[in-house]
Amino acid sequence: MQEQVDERGQEVDRERRGLLRIGLAEVYNPSMVPTLNPGDQLVVRYGAVVRPGDVVVLRHPFRQDLLIVKRAVERRDGGWWVTGDNPLVENDSREFGTVPEEFVVARAWVRLRRPPRAGQRSAGALLSWAASAVRSVRSAPSAASPGRSLSRRLRAR
Repeated sequence: MQEQVDERGQEVDRERRGLLRIGLAEVYNPSMVPTLNPGDQLVVRYGAVVRPGDVVVLRHPFRQDLLIVKRAVERRDGGWWVTGDNPLVENDSREFGTVPEEFVVARAWVRLRRPPRAGQRSAGALLSWAASAVRSVRSAPSAASPGRSLSRRLRAR
């Protein structure tokens, strides 16, 4: 079977051919708050095509053994400019610059929230959790929808 390639010679249509692997990642750091909270998990697709606005799992440029979760803002020369959604945490491209494309490991697809602790399992708490436990994380929160939190669950800092 001949591979389809784009103008840069890179393979395309991998998602439609079903060749992507799916996994789980857990969020440890508050850099993606309010979209993702520490303890959230993400269903991720390894090898998925990344578009601006996607939440991604990537290797930290200075410590490749460390996986981090960020939002892919835009493609630049040399890779992706990535930021966290939390403006108070600057462990992103504002600190380490553009991230090489080969450091992007996976794209987040769905965020999963943990159920409330045993002492917080009132009917209201469970209903609130159920309404927000599973959520798509396809694009960045926008000014048009300020209360909307798109999240992904990933095990990384």
